[in-house]
Amino acid sequence: MLFGRAKKNPIILPTQDVVEWRYTTCGYCSTGCSIEVGLNKKGEAVTGRGVGGAEVNQGKLCIKGIFEHELFQSEGRGTVPLMREKIHQPYQETFWDKALDKTASEIQRIQKKYGRDSFAIVSTGQLLTEEFYTLGKLTRGVIGTNNYDGNTTLCMASAVSGYKRSFGSDGPPGCYEDFEHTDCLIAFGSNLPEQHPIIYWRMREAREKRQFPLIVVDPRVTMLAQFADMHLTITPGTDVVLLNSLAYVILEEGLEDRAYIEAHTSGFADFYETVKHYDPVSASRICGIDEDTIRNVARLYAKANAAMSIWTMGINQSTHGSDGVVGINSLNLITGNIGKPGGTSLSITGQCNAMGTREWSSCSGLPGYRALENAEHRDEIAKFWGIDPEFFPKKRGLAQTDIFPAIETGQIKGLWLVATNPMTSMPNTARIRKTFERLEFLVVQDAYRDVETTEYANVFLPAGLWAEKTGVMTNTERRVNLVRNVIDPPADAKADLWIFNQMAKRFKQAEKIKFPEKAADVFEEMKSLSKGRFLDMSGMDYDKIEAARGIQWPMPEGDESGHARVYSDGKYNHPDGKAKLIPLNFIDNNETPDEDYPFWLNSGRVVEHFHTRTRTGKIGNQNKYSPTPYMEMNPDAAKELGIEHMTYARLTSRRGDATVLVQCTHRVPHNMVFIPFHFHECVNRVSLGLLDPYSRQPAFKQCAVHIEVITEQDAAAIVNNAARTF
Repeated sequence: MLFGRAKKNPIILPTQDVVEWRYTTCGYCSTGCSIEVGLNKKGEAVTGRGVGGAEVNQGKLCIKGIFEHELFQSEGRGTVPLMREKIHQPYQETFWDKALDKTASEIQRIQKKYGRDSFAIVSTGQLLTEEFYTLGKLTRGVIGTNNYDGNTTLCMASAVSGYKRSFGSDGPPGCYEDFEHTDCLIAFGSNLPEQHPIIYWRMREAREKRQFPLIVVDPRVTMLAQFADMHLTITPGTDVVLLNSLAYVILEEGLEDRAYIEAHTSGFADFYETVKHYDPVSASRICGIDEDTIRNVARLYAKANAAMSIWTMGINQSTHGSDGVVGINSLNLITGNIGKPGGTSLSITGQCNAMGTREWSSCSGLPGYRALENAEHRDEIAKFWGIDPEFFPKKRGLAQTDIFPAIETGQIKGLWLVATNPMTSMPNTARIRKTFERLEFLVVQDAYRDVETTEYANVFLPAGLWAEKTGVMTNTERRVNLVRNVIDPPADAKADLWIFNQMAKRFKQAEKIKFPEKAADVFEEMKSLSKGRFLDMSGMDYDKIEAARGIQWPMPEGDESGHARVYSDGKYNHPDGKAKLIPLNFIDNNETPDEDYPFWLNSGRVVEHFHTRTRTGKIGNQNKYSPTPYMEMNPDAAKELGIEHMTYARLTSRRGDATVLVQCTHRVPHNMVFIPFHFHECVNRVSLGLLDPYSRQPAFKQCAVHIEVITEQDAAAIVNNAARTF
């Protein structure tokens, strides 16, 4: 009997005539894989391979990394600056000087007329760290707007907020090596095989050797859940309830690490008083996990010699995202599982250099984990840059998710977008479309001319892509790795560092500040600013980083290597040196299914695509697996509605509707559907978008929808019309 397809269509990597291999680091997710790109005699990138001596990936790559070299020849690249007076008019090609002069003059005009904060800047997690630092210097020290953020608010803000609340600083305490030492692992809302395949491989190999229990908390039967020892199908948005109940069992049964709590934490009494209200019987009615399972998981975790927790967007993208992270941190604090081999609270970051923007972009503060609210920090950076500290605001301005409503109300009149595409990534697409039309000026800086947001821009600045530049990135485990320039940007496209430096020259304030032209010189500034701080990198340089295939901070000057973990000494970054155990009362503000909208909508990644498909949608061997939007639906629920497998259905929420192809599968429960978030045509047309009060991150993961059958003819018309819209 023949199982599967009679004719396979495998991925074939043809033999290439490589004359040179160049070292770099993958520019997709946060895993931080070391890659070598092969060049032929013409200097063209023709193949790629993993670096065998690299600690992170040990020669392995996922499908995105394998074909990443094809991005250099991908369609839709921006090759020349473009300008137009009004949106929807044809773009005209122009020279860099004209495009930069126009952009700078519009920034100055808007700020003079409406105030400094009337112009906003939204960046990304995809730039190199030297570029982040330079953009922060330009924004904070020259342009002076306080409405400056990165699109990492959409993915990692809750992790950042949670780390700061619990430990006093951002920065994941653990590392991938912890998989090799742990005795119990809980994965909250994390589907490693599809989100971070190489990290999954590291975990799987460690688990095969040591057979530690894997517990997955996820409402959907993900690939990771299928491999787990226990799968907790939690009610969406109720992670805080489960975490409080786990703490209840641990404390009631005396399983906590009392010595660690007393020596290294504060706030225990208030924390204990809160979790007393979350006994497993009461909690089970809210979170959907039966009381025996809650008790069993709590005991497994607390009794393990070392236990670790990981999470991704399933925790972060929630109205309780920051609280969920705090709850995970507290679980590890009360069991003494921070800063030791196999014991950690490890957020698996999304974008390749989201950590770099958290560390050095000055989006949420000032470089090197400094705070705008701290007068000493303001003085220190002002002195280093050579400006008046009074030029800095005294607190952080609007986050990305607050910037767009501020455009609606007229508070913000101009916007600079750097390597981010809100028309696809922000919730409530129809609202975002109208928001852009209210701007007096929009400049889009991107490697691709065909990103959807350029439809609303006045100026387009073509930027270099990934390894068309040189600099460093920081991965999930605080490992700083090097991106070497493999080839130059196409035609007249420029590296982002060059663009930021050229823009600075058009502002009088920049005459006070030095803007190094070379990335290596920028890195030296960052090293100097990192000395003696939590993220000390003063002992690193490009050659050391490349030789080691990445170095984890902190690595102070004089050290021979970095440190795999932080907080190993039990000293945290709050003023008293202790971590905080923070009481979390669950307030149910989720949108939940009802008679009119009876299904939960869940979203997430698939292995072949990345974020908004700006890049992976152009690579044939990746795009062929899921070229169009689709929805996973329980077959029994589909049958009740008269919807057949591989036919179209209409999905409607209180905010909008979408038409999607239905795949019937038991991976989702009867009252839930799942859609990959990579397609602008569906998820963000209907998603909720309520914000976490601490992180301002949107609740992409929970909303209620109505589903109905649609004729094939109507579906074709709707899909074609949506394609024409962009």
